[in-house]
Amino acid sequence: MTSLSGCSIRATRWGKVTVMGANAQTTVQKFLSGAVLTAEQQNFSAATGVPVFATTVTRDAAFGGANKVLAEGQTCYLESTNVVQYYDGAAWATVGPSSAGGLVPITPSSIAVGGGTATSAGNGQVTATSVTTNLSLNGVFSASYTNYRVLFNVTSAAQNISWRFRVGGTDNSSANYDWLQLKVADLSVAGESASNDTSYRIYASGNNLQTTLAIDIFRPFLTTTTGGLALWSEQSSLTAVNRFGSMQILQDQALSFDGLSFLFSQATTGTVSVYGYAI
Repeated sequence: MTSLSGCSIRATRWGKVTVMGANAQTTVQKFLSGAVLTAEQQNFSAATGVPVFATTVTRDAAFGGANKVLAEGQTCYLESTNVVQYYDGAAWATVGPSSAGGLVPITPSSIAVGGGTATSAGNGQVTATSVTTNLSLNGVFSASYTNYRVLFNVTSAAQNISWRFRVGGTDNSSANYDWLQLKVADLSVAGESASNDTSYRIYASGNNLQTTLAIDIFRPFLTTTTGGLALWSEQSSLTAVNRFGSMQILQDQALSFDGLSFLFSQATTGTVSVYGYAI
Protein backbone atom coordinates (compact mmCIF):
# COMPACT_ATOMS: atom_id res chain seq x y z
CA MET A 1 0.00 0.00 0.00
CA THR A 2 1.32 3.43 -0.95
CA SER A 3 0.48 6.59 0.97
CA LEU A 4 -0.07 9.92 -0.85
CA SER A 5 -0.86 13.14 1.07
CA GLY A 6 -2.49 11.33 3.94
CA CYS A 7 -4.70 9.14 1.74
CA SER A 8 -4.00 5.50 0.95
CA ILE A 9 -4.41 3.77 -2.40
CA ARG A 10 -4.45 -0.01 -2.47
CA ALA A 11 -2.52 -1.41 -5.44
CA THR A 12 -4.52 -3.51 -7.90
CA ARG A 13 -4.13 -4.93 -11.39
CA TRP A 14 -5.70 -2.75 -14.12
CA GLY A 15 -7.43 -3.99 -17.25
CA LYS A 16 -9.91 -2.78 -19.86
CA VAL A 17 -13.36 -2.39 -18.31
CA THR A 18 -16.55 -2.15 -20.37
CA VAL A 19 -19.50 -0.47 -18.66
CA MET A 20 -22.72 -2.03 -19.99
CA GLY A 21 -25.31 -0.33 -17.83
CA ALA A 22 -26.32 3.23 -17.07
CA ASN A 23 -23.47 5.21 -15.55
CA ALA A 24 -25.09 8.23 -13.93
CA GLN A 25 -23.01 9.76 -11.16
CA THR A 26 -25.53 10.92 -8.61
CA THR A 27 -23.18 11.56 -5.68
CA VAL A 28 -19.81 13.24 -5.16
CA GLN A 29 -17.30 10.93 -3.53
CA LYS A 30 -15.51 12.28 -0.43
CA PHE A 31 -12.57 10.39 1.01
CA LEU A 32 -11.30 10.71 4.56
CA SER A 33 -7.69 10.37 5.52
CA GLY A 34 -6.71 6.72 5.38
CA ALA A 35 -9.69 5.67 3.22
CA VAL A 36 -9.12 3.01 0.58
CA LEU A 37 -9.71 4.07 -3.04
CA THR A 38 -10.95 0.91 -4.76
CA ALA A 39 -10.68 -0.16 -8.40
CA GLU A 40 -14.49 -0.14 -8.62
CA GLN A 41 -14.61 3.51 -7.57
CA GLN A 42 -11.88 4.41 -10.07
CA ASN A 43 -13.69 2.59 -12.89
CA PHE A 44 -16.94 4.33 -12.02
CA SER A 45 -15.25 7.73 -12.02
CA ALA A 46 -13.57 7.06 -15.38
CA ALA A 47 -16.87 5.96 -16.94
CA THR A 48 -18.58 9.23 -16.07
CA GLY A 49 -16.25 11.37 -18.19
CA VAL A 50 -17.13 12.80 -21.63
CA PRO A 51 -16.34 10.17 -24.30
CA VAL A 52 -15.43 11.27 -27.84
CA PHE A 53 -16.89 9.53 -30.91
CA ALA A 54 -16.32 10.00 -34.64
CA THR A 55 -20.05 9.86 -35.60
CA THR A 56 -23.46 9.05 -34.16
CA VAL A 57 -23.01 5.50 -35.49
CA THR A 58 -19.84 4.88 -33.44
CA ARG A 59 -21.49 6.60 -30.47
CA ASP A 60 -24.48 4.24 -30.50
CA ALA A 61 -22.27 1.18 -31.02
CA ALA A 62 -20.09 2.11 -28.07
CA PHE A 63 -23.11 2.29 -25.79
CA GLY A 64 -24.44 -1.10 -26.84
CA GLY A 65 -26.31 -0.38 -30.08
CA ALA A 66 -30.01 -1.32 -29.95
CA ASN A 67 -29.52 -2.72 -26.43
CA LYS A 68 -28.05 0.46 -25.02
CA VAL A 69 -28.94 1.50 -21.48
CA LEU A 70 -28.23 5.18 -20.94
CA ALA A 71 -28.72 7.37 -17.93
CA GLU A 72 -30.34 10.75 -18.33
CA GLY A 73 -27.56 13.31 -18.40
CA GLN A 74 -24.95 11.10 -20.13
CA THR A 75 -22.81 13.33 -22.37
CA CYS A 76 -20.56 12.83 -25.39
CA TYR A 77 -18.66 14.75 -28.05
CA LEU A 78 -19.07 14.09 -31.82
CA GLU A 79 -16.08 14.77 -34.06
CA SER A 80 -18.17 14.64 -37.29
CA THR A 81 -20.20 17.71 -36.30
CA ASN A 82 -18.05 19.20 -33.52
CA VAL A 83 -20.93 19.25 -31.03
CA VAL A 84 -21.50 18.21 -27.43
CA GLN A 85 -24.59 16.09 -26.85
CA TYR A 86 -26.50 14.86 -23.81
CA TYR A 87 -29.03 12.06 -23.34
CA ASP A 88 -32.37 13.48 -22.18
CA GLY A 89 -33.83 10.15 -21.10
CA ALA A 90 -35.32 9.34 -24.51
CA ALA A 91 -32.90 10.61 -27.19
CA TRP A 92 -29.65 12.46 -27.75
CA ALA A 93 -29.94 16.26 -27.77
CA THR A 94 -27.30 18.77 -28.83
CA VAL A 95 -25.82 21.25 -26.39
CA GLY A 96 -23.60 23.05 -28.90
CA PRO A 97 -21.97 24.57 -30.66
CA SER A 98 -24.13 23.99 -33.71
CA SER A 99 -22.73 23.64 -37.19
CA ALA A 100 -22.37 26.72 -39.37
CA GLY A 101 -25.71 28.05 -40.53
CA GLY A 102 -27.56 26.19 -37.78
CA LEU A 103 -27.72 22.96 -39.81
CA VAL A 104 -26.40 19.74 -38.26
CA PRO A 105 -25.99 16.73 -40.61
CA ILE A 106 -27.74 13.56 -39.47
CA THR A 107 -26.65 10.01 -40.28
CA PRO A 108 -29.58 7.57 -40.72
CA SER A 109 -29.67 4.69 -38.26
CA SER A 110 -30.35 2.40 -41.25
CA ILE A 111 -31.20 2.55 -44.97
CA ALA A 112 -33.56 0.40 -47.04
CA VAL A 113 -33.73 0.32 -50.85
CA GLY A 114 -35.88 -1.34 -53.48
CA GLY A 115 -33.35 -2.36 -56.11
CA GLY A 116 -29.93 -0.81 -56.59
CA THR A 117 -27.71 0.22 -53.70
CA ALA A 118 -27.38 3.02 -51.14
CA THR A 119 -24.52 3.86 -48.80
CA SER A 120 -24.12 6.40 -46.00
CA ALA A 121 -21.00 8.51 -45.53
CA GLY A 122 -19.64 9.69 -42.19
CA ASN A 123 -21.00 13.19 -42.85
CA GLY A 124 -24.58 11.86 -43.10
CA GLN A 125 -24.86 12.01 -46.90
CA VAL A 126 -26.58 9.01 -48.50
CA THR A 127 -25.57 8.03 -52.03
CA ALA A 128 -28.16 6.08 -54.04
CA THR A 129 -27.15 4.20 -57.19
CA SER A 130 -29.76 2.92 -59.67
CA VAL A 131 -32.45 2.57 -56.99
CA THR A 132 -35.54 1.36 -58.84
CA THR A 133 -38.48 1.76 -56.46
CA ASN A 134 -37.70 3.33 -53.07
CA LEU A 135 -34.97 4.85 -50.89
CA SER A 136 -35.91 4.79 -47.20
CA LEU A 137 -34.02 6.57 -44.41
CA ASN A 138 -34.64 5.45 -40.82
CA GLY A 139 -33.80 7.26 -37.60
CA VAL A 140 -33.25 10.73 -39.06
CA PHE A 141 -35.91 12.51 -36.96
CA SER A 142 -35.66 12.56 -33.16
CA ALA A 143 -36.14 14.72 -30.10
CA SER A 144 -32.77 16.35 -30.80
CA TYR A 145 -34.31 18.83 -33.25
CA THR A 146 -37.77 20.21 -33.95
CA ASN A 147 -37.36 21.13 -37.63
CA TYR A 148 -35.34 19.59 -40.45
CA ARG A 149 -34.05 20.25 -43.97
CA VAL A 150 -33.76 17.50 -46.59
CA LEU A 151 -31.68 18.00 -49.78
CA PHE A 152 -31.98 15.55 -52.68
CA ASN A 153 -29.75 15.95 -55.73
CA VAL A 154 -30.83 13.55 -58.49
CA THR A 155 -28.10 13.08 -61.08
CA SER A 156 -30.01 10.67 -63.33
CA ALA A 157 -33.15 11.19 -65.37
CA ALA A 158 -36.11 10.65 -63.04
CA GLN A 159 -39.70 10.99 -64.21
CA ASN A 160 -41.68 11.19 -60.98
CA ILE A 161 -40.52 11.47 -57.37
CA SER A 162 -42.77 10.97 -54.35
CA TRP A 163 -42.00 10.96 -50.66
CA ARG A 164 -43.73 10.10 -47.39
CA PHE A 165 -42.93 9.59 -43.73
CA ARG A 166 -41.94 6.45 -41.82
CA VAL A 167 -42.37 5.11 -38.28
CA GLY A 168 -40.22 2.32 -36.88
CA GLY A 169 -38.90 1.27 -40.31
CA THR A 170 -42.32 1.17 -42.01
CA ASP A 171 -43.82 3.65 -44.46
CA ASN A 172 -46.91 5.54 -43.37
CA SER A 173 -49.03 5.15 -46.50
CA SER A 174 -52.32 6.35 -45.00
CA ALA A 175 -54.44 8.80 -47.00
CA ASN A 176 -53.45 11.79 -44.84
CA TYR A 177 -51.05 13.66 -47.11
CA ASP A 178 -52.27 17.06 -48.31
CA TRP A 179 -50.26 19.21 -50.72
CA LEU A 180 -50.52 22.29 -52.89
CA GLN A 181 -48.06 22.76 -55.77
CA LEU A 182 -47.22 25.65 -58.09
CA LYS A 183 -45.29 24.67 -61.26
CA VAL A 184 -43.51 26.97 -63.72
CA ALA A 185 -42.34 25.88 -67.19
CA ASP A 186 -40.98 28.70 -69.35
CA LEU A 187 -43.85 31.24 -69.29
CA SER A 188 -46.47 28.69 -68.30
CA VAL A 189 -47.68 28.63 -64.70
CA ALA A 190 -49.96 25.91 -63.36
CA GLY A 191 -51.31 24.92 -59.98
CA GLU A 192 -52.07 21.47 -58.62
CA SER A 193 -53.29 20.15 -55.30
CA ALA A 194 -54.35 16.96 -53.59
CA SER A 195 -55.96 16.07 -50.29
CA ASN A 196 -56.07 12.69 -48.60
CA ASP A 197 -53.22 11.46 -50.80
CA THR A 198 -50.82 8.66 -49.80
CA SER A 199 -47.63 10.66 -50.54
CA TYR A 200 -46.31 13.99 -51.83
CA ARG A 201 -45.44 14.04 -55.54
CA ILE A 202 -43.52 16.09 -58.06
CA TYR A 203 -43.83 15.32 -61.76
CA ALA A 204 -40.81 15.65 -64.05
CA SER A 205 -40.98 15.59 -67.84
CA GLY A 206 -38.96 12.41 -68.29
CA ASN A 207 -36.25 14.05 -70.42
CA ASN A 208 -34.59 15.93 -67.59
CA LEU A 209 -30.86 15.88 -66.96
CA GLN A 210 -31.00 16.61 -63.25
CA THR A 211 -33.59 17.24 -60.55
CA THR A 212 -32.97 18.98 -57.23
CA LEU A 213 -35.35 18.91 -54.28
CA ALA A 214 -35.17 20.85 -50.99
CA ILE A 215 -37.71 20.18 -48.23
CA ASP A 216 -38.15 21.98 -44.92
CA ILE A 217 -40.08 19.76 -42.51
CA PHE A 218 -41.62 21.12 -39.33
CA ARG A 219 -42.24 19.02 -36.18
CA PRO A 220 -42.01 15.50 -37.71
CA PHE A 221 -40.98 13.83 -34.44
CA LEU A 222 -43.53 15.60 -32.27
CA THR A 223 -46.89 13.90 -31.77
CA THR A 224 -48.78 16.50 -33.75
CA THR A 225 -49.51 17.37 -37.38
CA THR A 226 -46.42 17.75 -39.59
CA GLY A 227 -46.07 20.62 -42.04
CA GLY A 228 -43.48 21.67 -44.55
CA LEU A 229 -42.36 23.56 -47.63
CA ALA A 230 -40.59 22.14 -50.67
CA LEU A 231 -38.77 23.61 -53.67
CA TRP A 232 -37.76 21.62 -56.74
CA SER A 233 -36.15 22.29 -60.09
CA GLU A 234 -35.67 20.23 -63.23
CA GLN A 235 -32.79 20.91 -65.58
CA SER A 236 -33.91 19.50 -68.91
CA SER A 237 -32.08 18.73 -72.12
CA LEU A 238 -31.13 21.60 -74.43
CA THR A 239 -34.25 21.12 -76.56
CA ALA A 240 -36.67 21.01 -73.61
CA VAL A 241 -37.98 23.52 -71.08
CA ASN A 242 -36.58 23.79 -67.57
CA ARG A 243 -39.21 23.45 -64.87
CA PHE A 244 -39.49 24.75 -61.30
CA GLY A 245 -41.98 24.23 -58.53
CA SER A 246 -42.88 25.00 -54.93
CA MET A 247 -45.08 23.00 -52.59
CA GLN A 248 -46.82 23.38 -49.27
CA ILE A 249 -47.27 20.05 -47.51
CA LEU A 250 -49.24 18.78 -44.52
CA GLN A 251 -49.51 15.38 -42.84
CA ASP A 252 -52.65 15.80 -40.74
CA GLN A 253 -52.18 12.83 -38.38
CA ALA A 254 -50.96 13.45 -34.84
CA LEU A 255 -48.08 10.98 -35.15
CA SER A 256 -44.37 10.96 -34.35
CA PHE A 257 -42.30 10.16 -37.46
CA ASP A 258 -38.65 9.08 -37.35
CA GLY A 259 -37.88 8.57 -41.04
CA LEU A 260 -38.95 9.14 -44.64
CA SER A 261 -39.02 7.33 -47.98
CA PHE A 262 -38.51 8.53 -51.55
CA LEU A 263 -40.43 6.64 -54.23
CA PHE A 264 -39.37 6.53 -57.90
CA SER A 265 -40.98 5.67 -61.21
CA GLN A 266 -37.66 4.51 -62.69
CA ALA A 267 -34.05 3.80 -61.67
CA THR A 268 -32.65 6.83 -59.83
CA THR A 269 -29.14 7.87 -58.85
CA GLY A 270 -28.26 10.77 -56.57
CA THR A 271 -27.43 11.96 -53.06
CA VAL A 272 -29.67 12.74 -50.08
CA SER A 273 -28.72 14.69 -46.95
CA VAL A 274 -30.83 15.34 -43.84
CA TYR A 275 -30.02 18.21 -41.47
CA GLY A 276 -31.44 19.23 -38.10
CA TYR A 277 -32.08 22.92 -37.48
CA ALA A 278 -30.06 23.76 -34.36
CA ILE A 279 -31.40 26.66 -32.29
